[in-house]
Amino acid sequence: MKISFNKPYMTGRELSYIAQAHAKGHLSGDGEFTKKCHAWLEQKTGAKKALLTHSCTAALEMAAILADIQPGDEVIMPSYTFVSTANAFVLRGGVPVFVDIRLDTLNIDETLIEKAITTRTKAIVPVHYAGVACEMDTIMDIALRHDLLVIEDAAQGIMSTYKGKPLGTIGHLGTYSFHETKNVISGEGGALLINDERFVEQAEIIREKGTNRSQFFRGQVDKYTWQEVGSSFLPGEVTAAFLLAQFDEAKFITEKRIAIWNYYHHGFESLEKQGYIHRPVISEGCEHNAHMYYLLLAEGIDRGALLNNLEQNGINAVFHYVPLHSSPAGQRYGRSHKPLNVTNTHSESIVRLPLWVGLTEQMQDKVINTILKWVWK
Repeated sequence: MKISFNKPYMTGRELSYIAQAHAKGHLSGDGEFTKKCHAWLEQKTGAKKALLTHSCTAALEMAAILADIQPGDEVIMPSYTFVSTANAFVLRGGVPVFVDIRLDTLNIDETLIEKAITTRTKAIVPVHYAGVACEMDTIMDIALRHDLLVIEDAAQGIMSTYKGKPLGTIGHLGTYSFHETKNVISGEGGALLINDERFVEQAEIIREKGTNRSQFFRGQVDKYTWQEVGSSFLPGEVTAAFLLAQFDEAKFITEKRIAIWNYYHHGFESLEKQGYIHRPVISEGCEHNAHMYYLLLAEGIDRGALLNNLEQNGINAVFHYVPLHSSPAGQRYGRSHKPLNVTNTHSESIVRLPLWVGLTEQMQDKVINTILKWVWK
């Protein structure tokens, strides 16, 4: 039996909720299920306002508009992230400024951010890699002293916290992903969390094609019109209905994933002690959501050969991002602040292992033992 890298989890309520949405006769955006998802997110996170989007990419693009990114404005972010983190700002003419990551968490190295700030810097975009929080106290302090916005890319971070605060709610704006590879899913989907009151009304307008349609439906205006730049960032009700079923089980999903993560972590302890790998690190004060389990291979271990061996044994393991600073578009649209040595090293040594609700201990034992046998060969 092949062990997949990812397998989308169904709670059992998804199709029932979708049928209810259909029966209500409203399948476009901002129906009853969307509103219930908004309420769940706001209650769970404490955000001033939560707005579903059709992807985390869309939420980041909204954030770039809200941040008033203009051509030439600089946005500090890690290079070790998905392309959407940078694309959202490049679309507005912004310049990604890539900063190296930490050795332990693979998050942006907060000690390098301040030196990357120039007169053109407009925002900092910390990416909470694998659902483990960046050092947000330091980042928020830097932003406050330099009058910068902080936009959290918490695509992988739902149900994770930093010193008791949900990821996505610490900066001025935050974004989530509900892509099928994430913990809580809707196939495609995302959300923008607004933590600064001054952005709430404008965010609703941007999300509704630049109109005040939301105010019209609340009876605040007698007609709606084009107000400013925007686009169609809403998901349909089918997506929201599916997502609400996932929200219902978010605690259960997180607990199951953490149990799987812990089993891997124990299983690879001896390999780390022998110096063959580094296991993931959870920073003090952080509660993670077990979005991902990865190994960082020691120098001299052939990642390609290991991945091939796993594939031959019916195990689908993968690597992760090609650093943005080394990509053609990254070199064209962005710039790097100082050498990105940790980014380069880790991107070439990481191996991500299967992790999904329903993965059994027997399956995990196969993954663990296959790796141990290959390393010790």
